[in-house]
Amino acid sequence: MLKVTKKIRKKWSKAGRQIRLLYLNTSLGAFQIAGASWVALLAARRFSLVEIGFAESVFHVASLLFEVPSGVISDVFGRKRSMVLSQCMTLLSALLMLVSDSMAGVLPAMVFSAFGYNFASGTRESLAYETLKAEGREAEYDGYASTDMMLYTFFSSLATLCAGAALALGYRRAYLADIGLGTVCLLSVLRLREVRGADTAEEIKGGEQRNGLEEGVREKIFRCFRESIRFLLNSRKAMELILMNAAVGAAATLLRFFLQARLPEQGLPEALLGPALFLMGLGGAAGARLILCCRSWSYGRVFAVSAITVAGCVAAAPLPVPAVMVAGGFLAALCDNFLQVRSDVRLNEMVPAGQRATLISVSSLCFSGVMIVLSPLFGMVFS
Repeated sequence: MLKVTKKIRKKWSKAGRQIRLLYLNTSLGAFQIAGASWVALLAARRFSLVEIGFAESVFHVASLLFEVPSGVISDVFGRKRSMVLSQCMTLLSALLMLVSDSMAGVLPAMVFSAFGYNFASGTRESLAYETLKAEGREAEYDGYASTDMMLYTFFSSLATLCAGAALALGYRRAYLADIGLGTVCLLSVLRLREVRGADTAEEIKGGEQRNGLEEGVREKIFRCFRESIRFLLNSRKAMELILMNAAVGAAATLLRFFLQARLPEQGLPEALLGPALFLMGLGGAAGARLILCCRSWSYGRVFAVSAITVAGCVAAAPLPVPAVMVAGGFLAALCDNFLQVRSDVRLNEMVPAGQRATLISVSSLCFSGVMIVLSPLFGMVFS
């Protein structure tokens, strides 16, 4: 009996250690003061708004093109390798921003930043789910998803609040701080362990014995694409979930973006803009935690409450009252993460293990597509 108890505790401690490392990676990765203030830092270095806008476009184009391939790489070669690549890309991006004095260095930095985001997108969630599932604890995944989203929202909001500190430090010191935190993130990722079932990178080695390594890898990649597409075509519920979550998330995100410009126009002092944006970010952290109190709610109910509330916030945002606008941004962020956490849990439960990162990347791709469609509409509403 004592031996069985020790074995159980050892298993749980392994999963707990893995989850703690993922929490650390999320927290430090979100708290990038230079990354959160890159627009202001480039402007302070006398880059024009046209150049900054072009750099932003390059980021989104690179992210769109590489979102699904990065998920396939994670499914084929392993979650840990993908997380390591993510941190390396992020560090390389910060290093290029540190040493570059022209767009020739800034644009590649934006591409590597997008790749860093892509390699982690879907991979972190898949690794956490598979870590818990390996020990029969997948029912606890909603707790992980909630805490992880809460940490990301809080620390990314805190980084935005530190925009003034980044400008005071100067871009070189600010990016050095990001590189330091990024190095700690890389060390934490290197301590992760791969936890996967039959679809492991080692399985490819069997293909090497039969047909050669190159052919085994190629077949694995094509099979992952084929099976992911087949799953989406045959699973209407998964596609509905992805599109519903994307629609609410895009509306809430665009509302917060446009409020950054609207609040000063409606009389909010510039000194209070940072605290106002931080407060709206705390709404996201609250939503990520609040969903745990609504485990008995159906997905349809969670979606309906989130969609109606976000729609109401968008409708109220044009009112020329800063307090109402900030409250709307807070509630929209709350409902965004309230729905996002539940969607993340449902999607992980629905998709096959061998295509999990690929299909979660498809979800991110759909979000970007909805953002592209809704952006001009929101621009007309808020103009």
